[in-house]
Formats: sequence, C-alpha cells, structure tokens
Amino acid sequence: MTIPARTVIPRTAMVLAAGNGLRMRPLTDRKPKPLISVCGKPLLDNVLDRLAQTGVETAIVNVHYLADQIESHLAGRRKPHIIISDERDLLLDTGGGVVKALPSLGAAPFFHLNSDTIWIDGVKSNLLRLAEGFDPGRMDALLLLAATSSSVGYGGRGDFAMAPDGRVQRRPEREVAPFVYAGVAILTPALFAETPAGAFSLNVLFDRAIESGRLYGLRLEGVWMHVGTPDAIAAAEAAILASAA
Repeated sequence: MTIPARTVIPRTAMVLAAGNGLRMRPLTDRKPKPLISVCGKPLLDNVLDRLAQTGVETAIVNVHYLADQIESHLAGRRKPHIIISDERDLLLDTGGGVVKALPSLGAAPFFHLNSDTIWIDGVKSNLLRLAEGFDPGRMDALLLLAATSSSVGYGGRGDFAMAPDGRVQRRPEREVAPFVYAGVAILTPALFAETPAGAFSLNVLFDRAIESGRLYGLRLEGVWMHVGTPDAIAAAEAAILASAA
C-alpha cells in the first residue's frame, strides 16, 4: 500500500470485541462473534489485517464474552501488536471500553473499529482515506459511513445525514437516512473529556460532537456488509466472491 508522504496514519487502534453476539446465535453459543468466519477468515482477523496493512502499530482489543478464546486466538499475532483490555468483570459498552483503554491508546487520534465490521475497498483503502481526511482542528471524530440503500445485509433506516462539508446529523425519528455508520472511525482523545463513569454508549459522545459541529463523516468507497445474523454470512460471502471474480 502506497501512503502519501503528508498523511498522518494513527499508530494505535481500538478494536471492540467484547460484545455478547446475541443476534448471531446459535453460532455464538460456543464461539465469540469476532471469531466467526466469513470466507474462511475470522471477522477479527479481517479487521486486524487491514490495520496492519495501513501501518497501525498497536491495537487495543477489549474482551468480555468467551474472552479466553479471543486471547488465545491473538496470542501468536505480531502485527499489529495486541494489548488486551479485559472487561470480563464489567462490560463497559462502546464508550466506557474506550475510556478504560485510553492510557494505552495515547494522546494522538486513533482508529476505532467494531471487530465484526467487514467491507470491500474501492480503488483506495478506506482506512487510508479516513487518515487523509481527518482534521483534528475541525473534528473530534470522523466516521466512515456506508450508503444505506446499497449495503449488503442491512435493512435498517440508516443513522446519519451528511452535509456537503462532511458534518453529520442524526436521522430524524420515523425517517430514513442515507448513511449508516460502518463501525469504523478516527477519534481524538478530546472526544472523551468529561465522560460518564462506568459503562456508556459512544453515541452519547457522538451526539455531543454533533452539537458542537465537530462530528464529520466520510462516505465509504466500495461495499459495506452488515453481518449481524447467521443468515447474513452467506450474503457477505457472495459479495466478496463476486468482487474477486
């Protein structure tokens, strides 16, 4: 992968792998969702391989449900370097999990990814596009957004609308929004100033950033796949195979 000289690639990443995977049952009765395979490759490996290819040096992976399996799976990985953030005793949700990991993430902006997100890049790496587009002077967060209408396996109403300058707004109730959050972002530690104690959703901070005009989006180039249920795996595999044909 060729990286433009002026692009600042985050050196750390937070990978969320602590969920219970309830909607993926029965596949997750004995295996955590991040280790469910699509086209023979665990979802978690897909995310970590993309980070390694982009130049990320360290990934903090939080664990809770069937945590021993994830730790064992990651034990032999060298790139990126893995730090486990243990949430066995208390699941901290998407926001609280990051707060716990902040000392390991450092003071610079970092990638933030759901461990079960999966996509097919277009001409250019979407992680690289996020790094090129992130401006800490204007943004507390830059979210990768997929088109609601063309995402594989997604049947929801979307999450956000996006202005021409990239600023995002929440979908109004009972309406359909053009973009869904793809589970990939660059976040700045400043987003987590004065956060609630314990478990809380990252959406609390996204809403705060919207109010201050500092939440931005970048449209994903390629295809995003929503692998939320066992039935969605086949659709994702068909899309991946079609892209390779």
